[in-house]
Amino acid sequence: MRPSRFNDHANTPVSFQVVKQVIPYLLEFKWRVAIALLCLVAAKGANLTAPFFLKDAVDSLSGTEQLLAVPVALLVAYALFRFSNTLLGEIRDTLFGRVTERAVRRLSLKVFNHLHQLELNYHLNRKTGSLSRDIERGTSGVSFLMRFMVFNIVPTLIEILFMAGILLINYGWQYALVVLAAVTAYGGYSVKATSLRTRFVRETAQADSKSNGIAIDALLNYETVKYFNNEGYESQRLDAAQAKLEKAKAKNRLTLFGLNVGQSFIIAATSGLMLLMAANDVTNGVMTIGDFVLINAFLMQLFAPLNFLGFVYREIRGALANIEHMFGVLATKVTINGGEAKPKISANSDIIFEGVGFHYPNKPALFTDLTMTIGGGSKVAIVGSSGSGKSTLAKLLFRFYDNQTGQISFAGINSKSIDLEHLRQSMAIVPQDIALFNATLRDNILYGRPSATEQELQQAIGHAYLQPLLERLPEGLETQVGERGMKLSGGERQRVAIARALLKDPAILIFDEATSALDSHSESQILTAMQDLQRGRTSITIAHRLSTIKDSDNIFVMEQGQIIEQGNHQQLLANKGKYFELWAQQEG
Repeated sequence: MRPSRFNDHANTPVSFQVVKQVIPYLLEFKWRVAIALLCLVAAKGANLTAPFFLKDAVDSLSGTEQLLAVPVALLVAYALFRFSNTLLGEIRDTLFGRVTERAVRRLSLKVFNHLHQLELNYHLNRKTGSLSRDIERGTSGVSFLMRFMVFNIVPTLIEILFMAGILLINYGWQYALVVLAAVTAYGGYSVKATSLRTRFVRETAQADSKSNGIAIDALLNYETVKYFNNEGYESQRLDAAQAKLEKAKAKNRLTLFGLNVGQSFIIAATSGLMLLMAANDVTNGVMTIGDFVLINAFLMQLFAPLNFLGFVYREIRGALANIEHMFGVLATKVTINGGEAKPKISANSDIIFEGVGFHYPNKPALFTDLTMTIGGGSKVAIVGSSGSGKSTLAKLLFRFYDNQTGQISFAGINSKSIDLEHLRQSMAIVPQDIALFNATLRDNILYGRPSATEQELQQAIGHAYLQPLLERLPEGLETQVGERGMKLSGGERQRVAIARALLKDPAILIFDEATSALDSHSESQILTAMQDLQRGRTSITIAHRLSTIKDSDNIFVMEQGQIIEQGNHQQLLANKGKYFELWAQQEG
């Protein structure tokens, strides 16, 4: 499955179908939307009415040298209507702001939850920096789209129609025709030019995401960069990406120049023509000076929002080009779905693999007919050469991947029929590659069960032999562990992971090379603790070091995805097969 990224075909037309996906988010605060729309209508009414007061005031002042009561009242009314237009607009924006903020919150959470539901292969292929950039731009685009689609594009078009109607009734069809022709020319040119610009908007966004992805990837792998002296190499990669971004922005800027110039020419030509027509009518006595002022005011009211409408349309096209990728993430199908069954998975529950077949995407089969039984409450170990499929078994148990054939059952129930959260709640794992959050030691341990008490936390710390580490740290449990826990050593991170797994208190414990980063003394302490903790649980230990699993009840030996031997330590040595060979190699 491919991760979310920008469409390689930068000139693909943007679909307005995404607007339909945004509309439901408007409906959570229906009363706010309704009041905001009422304010919008009232503001537009005030905006269309105000020029008439100005016209009457100008006509009243013609031929007199003193301000009379009537023109004063008209000017005051004009000012009040102007102020009410602004005030109603601010009330509208304030009310609707909550709607957009909640929509962005809901959408961000939906994307976040959806990403956590996608299979592991999706996350192995994604680029964190690029994906986070896509989501950030997408949510911003949704906010912009909701505010300006509702309060700018549709209302402005309605206002234009009303204005054309007023000019038609009061001043004749010529004025209405000029306005409608200008709006049509302006709109047509804007749509055409903006459609041509979409390609460059996308190229800019694509280059920006790639540049951001390279920077974040290098920072996440800071130590690797330093180990191989590749600071210069990473700098060159980033500079090359930034150079593409620079070129894309230059193209974007040139097309924007052409768009703005064309729009400005249409506005200037229409304004000049309308004012010449009005001046001619005033000269011929068909109009008053007030009528000339009113038409001029209408022109300013028409082209100010129309000019802004061009900007809004451009931005909406850009926003749509951004949010379609975020909705593309949401459109990615969740391939691993849980059932509804919630069986009691306890330490006595057997785990059975029956004819399991599995292969990674675009890879040859790893398992073809894997059959094995892990007895409830037993201590089981899985050993074998690298690449034999040992760690894959843990991923199948957690259903990070699904087996293509056969079934894996817990307590007699097919794992695919079990509720995913219920299934995973019954297991805990100490993985080989420990990743900690950039938070405190306390937060990272409590991640196993955030509701745990302080006493339970301390018990987990004791069993994982973390107390000596805490005593050395001035801030103890409140010590920040850094990005991915890089402030701690590998052994310290594994102890934190063991404490975290123990705090979850699962029925099934999985140790995937859980002691691989520990020294001999620490390993002995951890193994002693593990022996106590394995009592009353089903434990599965994946190990290369055979000395750590000698006391297992059953040891499965894997080779090329198959179980080739099984038994306890003494039985497998007596067989003198693959296990005997591995033991001899390790013991020298």
